Amino acid sequence: MNEFDTKTGGPVIADGIDILQVNVGLTCNQACIHCHLSCSPARKESMSWETMKQVLALADQIKPSMVDITGGAPELNAHLKDLIVRLKQRGFAMQVRTNLSAMEEPGLTDFPEFFADNKVGLVASMPCYLEENVSAMRGGKCFSSSVSVLRKLNELGYGTQDGLTIDLVFNPAVGPNLPPSQSALEGDYKREMKERYDIVFNRLLTITNVPIGRYMDELKEKGQDHQYMELLTESFNPATVDGLMCRHQVNIGWDGRLYDCDFNQALGLPVNHGTPDRIEDLDLNQLVHRQVVTGRHCFACTAGAGSSCGGAIQK
Repeated sequence: MNEFDTKTGGPVIADGIDILQVNVGLTCNQACIHCHLSCSPARKESMSWETMKQVLALADQIKPSMVDITGGAPELNAHLKDLIVRLKQRGFAMQVRTNLSAMEEPGLTDFPEFFADNKVGLVASMPCYLEENVSAMRGGKCFSSSVSVLRKLNELGYGTQDGLTIDLVFNPAVGPNLPPSQSALEGDYKREMKERYDIVFNRLLTITNVPIGRYMDELKEKGQDHQYMELLTESFNPATVDGLMCRHQVNIGWDGRLYDCDFNQALGLPVNHGTPDRIEDLDLNQLVHRQVVTGRHCFACTAGAGSSCGGAIQK
């Protein structure tokens, strides 16, 4: 067993597939310093329509409670709208993880209306309510663009109407830091976003930065990588293990490869321990009850209150 499995008392075993997470590509209009997948405008990896049809077939098999679409910037995949329309026709709940600013790119400005018309939930990256902090992590023009898109989404009913949910995502700045209390920070966010920008949203999700990809490169450059890993391992919380997202979801990479989570995708660690790792070869029974591929990076998900794609594990 590796260090993480020893800490958890044995291998982590999946317990069904409640969420089907689909990464439709690594192309992004931004190159954020905390991006674990190192997405950027230079990346060209994108899910084909043929692979999306296999995703639809898998969704029909497992009937997840949520199809969670991520990237890159998902809006930059030319087939995203077709995928969403067919998921809606099948009656699946779905959400898209967006950086917001992609919806102001040429040819993509109709996405707010499209998402609203199809009742797509949105999970939007907003690492701070202060412009200077966001600019340091995501670039100079990103904040004003994000605010503009959030206002448009509010006008369409996001954050105020049933079926049009928008959650914001907080990531700590680069350094040996864990997120603060999710519930306390949510109160601050709701107050500041309303008072400063007249923006409302449903929930705030706090996600611990995983020490991989571009984020790990930044830590090493600052000489903080060892300190951060020590913080994560020393903050291990055994009460978070049952709620780990890898136990209740599967991640499909842009090329149809299967992963336990988006972080394992970033590291090139597909499902293993005898479980087929291609969508066209999958054995559903094995996939549902697979042993999760773990490593030291997994301590990010069990530190403090825990962390998942749905925010803190312990509320």
